[in-house]
Amino acid sequence: QVQLVESGGGLVQTGGSLRLSCAASGTIFSINAMRWYRQAPGNQRELVATITSNSSTNYADSVKGRFTISRDNAKNTVYLQMNSLKPEDTAVYYCNAYVLLSPRVHLSDCWGQGTQVTVSS
Repeated sequence: QVQLVESGGGLVQTGGSLRLSCAASGTIFSINAMRWYRQAPGNQRELVATITSNSSTNYADSVKGRFTISRDNAKNTVYLQMNSLKPEDTAVYYCNAYVLLSPRVHLSDCWGQGTQVTVSS
């Protein structure tokens, strides 16, 4: 029905930048909130950033001032611009979306497959 595909991960040195993308495809009426999560080995998955349908944003304290979430509603795509990366940002990054297949049919918890971000010291 709906597929989320992340891209843009990779290996970067401390202080570097990466831009993640997550494109949603399928039978989509609209998308409400979109989020980025991350999970490092041995850790629980944590919420990194949220953007609502009207582009209000919220960030985890650990990434405020360094990461920027944005979206292109015409492309059903969410982005995460990550600057001043630190080794502790190393994780698999997942996008999550609340998708409306129709005004009455909602998929509240759609996930992508994840993309690896590795920051070397």
